[in-house]
Amino acid sequence: MAVPKIVLFYAFTPLADPRAVQLWQRSLGEQWNLTGRVIVSEHGINATLGGTVENLKQYVKTTKQYPGFAGIDVKWSDGTGRDFPRLSVKVRPELVSFGAVDEIAVDEDGVVDSGVRLAPEALHELVAERGEDVVFFDGRNAFEAAIGKFRGAVVPDVATTRDFVAELDSGAYDDLKGRPVVTYCTGGVRCEVLSSLMLARGFEEVYQLDGGIVRYGETFGDQGLWEGSLYVFDERMHVEFGDDTVPLGACCECGAATAKYENCVDPGCQTLRLFCTDCAGLARTLQCDACAELRPGAYPRPREDAMTGLSHDNHRATA
Repeated sequence: MAVPKIVLFYAFTPLADPRAVQLWQRSLGEQWNLTGRVIVSEHGINATLGGTVENLKQYVKTTKQYPGFAGIDVKWSDGTGRDFPRLSVKVRPELVSFGAVDEIAVDEDGVVDSGVRLAPEALHELVAERGEDVVFFDGRNAFEAAIGKFRGAVVPDVATTRDFVAELDSGAYDDLKGRPVVTYCTGGVRCEVLSSLMLARGFEEVYQLDGGIVRYGETFGDQGLWEGSLYVFDERMHVEFGDDTVPLGACCECGAATAKYENCVDPGCQTLRLFCTDCAGLARTLQCDACAELRPGAYPRPREDAMTGLSHDNHRATA
């Protein structure tokens, strides 16, 4: 019986011909019947793909034969077999869209002048040594942190990755520049860039969680410093690291704890809101505020005393 899995990996390494790598990656994905997203740029590759474990092993084995990709850190997780609608392989200016392509330099070792890599165990050693002086800095969008984050983390109020540069330049976090700052994100790709941007802006001691939240969760489950669920950019939408996980999100209808994001009844809905299991049916029968502005009167509206909750646009972005 075929076992569905998902792989997540990235590599910052100079690519002389991103277009050729794109065509090669698309050919591999089609050959092994994979779905998901691959982004290629002159800075490297960033991929999240689903398929059977046998096919993914063949894909990873072949990808690692390419110069610069031999040392990729591949994170494996359980899939459903329907986690992505299709295969998408694109060339973009950046692997993650900070809008700072001119600020980032890449060599064979990754992003130049990025933060010190910390394995999960080394992160605990840093916290044990430096205590509350250590700052966790979330490198994801705010809606992701709504259902899970590191204990006491600073969560910038950003809707997209592109908002980070302006947020850093605003001076809102200048008081952290003399403290040890640990950046983190889902798999590590965003915080490698973010840590470099922070160092360039005068943050003195910046780290990046090597392997991201995924690797940390594999190491410590829900018994470490992580709290809640991890948002993922596929049809699963969230994963947990243990049986005792308590989601940090609150249902926008009743306030109950949840990690479940839902679109509204409108087929064109691009807004996700948090609903608990008991209230999820309402999301599928009522129209949200954003859709009501675009298509007023097309569908029933929620009652006026319903909680607002947290929403975001475009779940289809790349992690």
